[in-house]
Amino acid sequence: MAIDFTLAPEHEALRTRVRTFIQETVIPAVGDDLPRDEYLRVIFELREKAKAEGLWLPHMPVEWGGMGLGHVELAMVQSEAAKTRLGPWVLNCMAPDEGNMHTLLHWASDEQKDKYLRPLLDGTQMSCFAMTEPEVAGSDPTLIQTKAEQDGDEWVINGHKWFISNARRASFAILIARTEQDVPEGSRGANTAFLIDLPQEGWNDVREVETMHGSTGHSEIVITDLRVASSAILGGRGNGHRLGQYRLGPARLAHCMRWISQAETALDMMVDRALNRRSHGSLLADKQGVQWLIADSAMELYQCKLMVLHAASKIDKGEDFRTEVSMAKHFVAGSLNRIVDRAIQVHGALGYSTDTPLAHMFQHARWARLADGADEIHQMRIAERTIAAYQSTGSTWSATGSLPL
Repeated sequence: MAIDFTLAPEHEALRTRVRTFIQETVIPAVGDDLPRDEYLRVIFELREKAKAEGLWLPHMPVEWGGMGLGHVELAMVQSEAAKTRLGPWVLNCMAPDEGNMHTLLHWASDEQKDKYLRPLLDGTQMSCFAMTEPEVAGSDPTLIQTKAEQDGDEWVINGHKWFISNARRASFAILIARTEQDVPEGSRGANTAFLIDLPQEGWNDVREVETMHGSTGHSEIVITDLRVASSAILGGRGNGHRLGQYRLGPARLAHCMRWISQAETALDMMVDRALNRRSHGSLLADKQGVQWLIADSAMELYQCKLMVLHAASKIDKGEDFRTEVSMAKHFVAGSLNRIVDRAIQVHGALGYSTDTPLAHMFQHARWARLADGADEIHQMRIAERTIAAYQSTGSTWSATGSLPL
């Protein structure tokens, strides 16, 4: 069994095109001091340039206007795009719209695709995914308390959501609510997904939740007697849990692809600083303590890349990828935190300041250990599957990647 992550010549050429576009077109065009109106104009111009370059929607099929890449190829595009925060947005492959596009493609009716998916693909609308609630653990969707009750051909929804990313910019939401009130709590068939046009009466955007990096798009929503037609159900009644898990698997890996880029940027900065900073008679790069920080970071980044590529290859082959994606999500998020932290340490006080991007990167890195499932939830699932593999076969081999070793 061969494992070969070598890209085909055409995909290697594509990676070079993406890298060149990001480095030579995107990064120079977006400065820190642009007024908001000018900033938005530049962003939309960059999106048109991405379309013209054939770098639009790398994650979507060709027949839907995308680049038709598999997940292994997508990994190299996402990692190149994420060298700048706006890169995925310019290519229209950013969260949460990327995951919502996949979800709509798989679960939506033809009418729903025309109304909701097409504008996302065209880049004329944005969306959000409303599942997390403050009263219950966000990592356990079976505990959702938002309720949808049928009233004739309509559903009346009441509930409370928070950390709903992109809500204030969204033209619609994919909302998860409990519809099957007679299903025992903890069961996976109680929830249903609804498509909610925004703005709408009953959808009350209370505030943007203040986080480590400010108020930047994570809304708290109170839903009061919001009415939608039965035609707003996405993916069938009672399928909300299945739909959510379908969405989150590849989305978690896409996050990892982008986080790898950030970790690599931090490692590059760490090495550059070590080669240009002298202390106590020599360069930092000559000091064993700094060398260990660099070495540990390089080894972790290598592991991150292998894990993401292997998990992506399993998705492309149609194999069960849940354990590998959980492992990758947990490990890459932790590695990003450690690598950025080491880079800050090597930069000293400069790294703690906002004169470099490291402080901002570290704030986002801390979020990575919570987003799309906290570390501990992934560890629990990994352990459950490892134990189950041993109980079934007498070996943990299938729980550690099913690799030929």
